[in-house]
Amino acid sequence: METTRHFVATVYVVSDGAVALHEHDKLGMWLPAGGHVDRDELPHAAALRETREELGLDVDLVAPREAIESETVRSIPQPQHFLLEDINVDANGEVGHQHVDFIFYGEAPSRDIDPEPGEQPAADWSWFTPADLRDRAEQFPADVVEIGRRAIETVSRR
Repeated sequence: METTRHFVATVYVVSDGAVALHEHDKLGMWLPAGGHVDRDELPHAAALRETREELGLDVDLVAPREAIESETVRSIPQPQHFLLEDINVDANGEVGHQHVDFIFYGEAPSRDIDPEPGEQPAADWSWFTPADLRDRAEQFPADVVEIGRRAIETVSRR
């Protein structure tokens, strides 16, 4: 089986010591904001767009940027994590589809969620503190708990 791969960008949005997650209506699991990187889009721009669409929030990405520039190159914001995610696995364990995920942390100015039309409603989103993530760890994928905790810690140190 041939494996197809798509590039995606995810943002762990943090405000006042908590991270925003929603139970994804199609996947049935708790996830942060994110989605596919469009063909003509850079990963950090996709991260900002997806956050604006899904949460209605403009975030400040906590993303290092190298000081490498020349006539032909410039540095762009770097993700905090770069993950390969198995999305579709058949009964034989063969992976049919994967996401190459650029994981960013974002600091939101408020917790006022106002999704764009066609997105999951604001009521589907919740804010989780590190204690909430720990106490409800069995409800979330392990990577969501770990990265959520790291995002809160990183944003809190700013």
